[in-house]
Amino acid sequence: NYLLGVGRADCTGPVAEIPLMGYAKLDQVGGGLLMRLYSRAFIVAELDDSRRVVFVSADIGMMSQRVRLEVLRQLKSKYGELYRHDNVILSGTHTHSGPGGYFQYTLFWITSKGLIRPSLNAIVNGIVKSIDIAHQNMKRGRLFINRGTVENSQINRSPFSYLENPAAERSRYSSNTDKEMVMLKMVDENEQELGLISWFAVHPVSMNNTNRLVNSDNMGYASYLFEQEKNKGMLPGEGSFVAAFASSNLGDVSPNTKGPFCINTGDSCNNPESTCPMGGAKMCMAMGPGNDMFDSTRIIGQNIYSKARELYEQASQEITGPLSSAHQWVNMSDVSVELNATHTVKTCKPALGHSFAAGTIDGVGAFNFTQGSTEGDPFWDGIRDQLLGEPSNETKACHKPKPILFSTGEMTRPHPWHPDIVDVQIVAIGSLAIIAVPGEFTTMSGRRLREAVKREFDSHGAPGMDVVIAGLCNVYTHYITTYEEYQVQRYEAASTIYGPHTLSAYIQLYRELARSIATNTVQNLQRGPEPPFFSISNLTLVPSLIVDLVAVNKTFGDVLQEVRQQYQPTEVAEVTFVGANPRNSAENATEHNFLTVERYTSTSDSWHVVQNDASWDTRFYWTKGLLGRSNVTIEWHIPHGTEPGIYRIRYFGHYKRRLSNNLTISIPFEGTSSVFEIT
Repeated sequence: NYLLGVGRADCTGPVAEIPLMGYAKLDQVGGGLLMRLYSRAFIVAELDDSRRVVFVSADIGMMSQRVRLEVLRQLKSKYGELYRHDNVILSGTHTHSGPGGYFQYTLFWITSKGLIRPSLNAIVNGIVKSIDIAHQNMKRGRLFINRGTVENSQINRSPFSYLENPAAERSRYSSNTDKEMVMLKMVDENEQELGLISWFAVHPVSMNNTNRLVNSDNMGYASYLFEQEKNKGMLPGEGSFVAAFASSNLGDVSPNTKGPFCINTGDSCNNPESTCPMGGAKMCMAMGPGNDMFDSTRIIGQNIYSKARELYEQASQEITGPLSSAHQWVNMSDVSVELNATHTVKTCKPALGHSFAAGTIDGVGAFNFTQGSTEGDPFWDGIRDQLLGEPSNETKACHKPKPILFSTGEMTRPHPWHPDIVDVQIVAIGSLAIIAVPGEFTTMSGRRLREAVKREFDSHGAPGMDVVIAGLCNVYTHYITTYEEYQVQRYEAASTIYGPHTLSAYIQLYRELARSIATNTVQNLQRGPEPPFFSISNLTLVPSLIVDLVAVNKTFGDVLQEVRQQYQPTEVAEVTFVGANPRNSAENATEHNFLTVERYTSTSDSWHVVQNDASWDTRFYWTKGLLGRSNVTIEWHIPHGTEPGIYRIRYFGHYKRRLSNNLTISIPFEGTSSVFEIT
């Protein structure tokens, strides 16, 4: 028995003009909204409240050190020593369709155009708010765990790297991806359902790098389905049941199950370099199971949801026992790893290899880089040496066989380009151990880590632990491949920033944490060197907000393109309004809703909301015009089984107006479509 609390809060941030975080594609900037992003928080405390732990899964690309430091500062000022670095895990789902700009290390400024305060604030405040809600709703309850296999939802996107792992090791596994889902179910003492956390390893990249609508991808869609199912009659984002679909060791795992094809010829490009005979690597893209990216997101999300629902209904193994948490900060650029009694190796200063720039079959890079390059390219190396400086011989040697593209550990202007100080953390809830990892472990890396941690628990008096990896926690350090995978330098290996012995270093560190939990000596762990907190106010290339304008004889919210009078389910109702920059709304309101779909009730002569901007079936597009003008188009993809009747679509925005030279205010407005009938 424990005290349990769950909470959910919006963390969407600005849905326009902010680069989306994930594919590192500069022109992929937000242009609207498909689904809202949420932070989901779960607090577990012992009945005497002597110890508690927090797990947060947020619909963002990854946790950043900046977000974590700001969240923990806020928690400290609110709750004192209750929520700390050791007992709070912050994990990102790894959607590639959320706003970027929430990082303090310079490398991430390149693709997200700097540090964007409104984006950072939305995430920090959303996480803190979700924890507040969970904190305020603590009640006695019980935890159950279940596990099962998810089929038809993943492929390994670097199978040639996986094959480098020893044959004896590979023969112990039936697949080159981890198909297991681990599910934690929460109920209160009256069997009232509170929520669940599911961990499953797959990249949320069903939405590809042409997408401009902010959304939470396949994992978010699974959350959406589960919460809609349990919060009956509520709009998306409302209701007390919270379902988190969290990331795990997804490093080399893609949801694009049809595999890689050349988009120009239709031939397979499942080769070690992921290149096509015509057009090279740029033409090689993996496709999901659907007929477009929306459909693929729905299918993969539905698969994951269905398995979670089955595991949830059948969960009977109760979790009991004490809570504990262990955390250290480690300088990952300088860890000595004892491989055996005679052999010690070291990690390296961070650096990215040439194949980092190649991207993956889920989203190819720019220029002519290919995966699997163990040789540099004189052209790009020459440019790099001129612009950023040549890597030191020491770093080059340490990272071999990786040819270094960016020696980020030796680049410090205006701030360091990559973190040195990294969080390692394990939280134990009875027999469940959650390993919070700061990046993307590949399938085999994750297997080795889980096994090593489990063995450590077993041999120190805590046998039979369920060990799960929570991905993209606390600070982002890219990928972690095995030593063998590292040798062939595909994308994941080129992005293993601390060198070939990164995984061995983490295994050594997490074994120490596990041992300290098992032997109840957590208090003896060294804290390690504290991470830096750079003073950056707002440094960004995102265009500044200008005054919104309208065409002559038009006002904000006027309809430019009207709905039809009649629709049937499966058709799309569409309306275009005179709009204003949605960033105005993000800066004004935390809970702003851009749209509603409303149904007329004749008995009460009133309209009630049936869909909002968090609904999967609604799409909100913002199109920027010239000189401060813009349009908003709202689509409602009318689902099967929609009740016949009279409907309308409404749009809510804010426009910026200048009062004097240096003072502008945001003024709310709305627009409403004509009524239409669904037959």
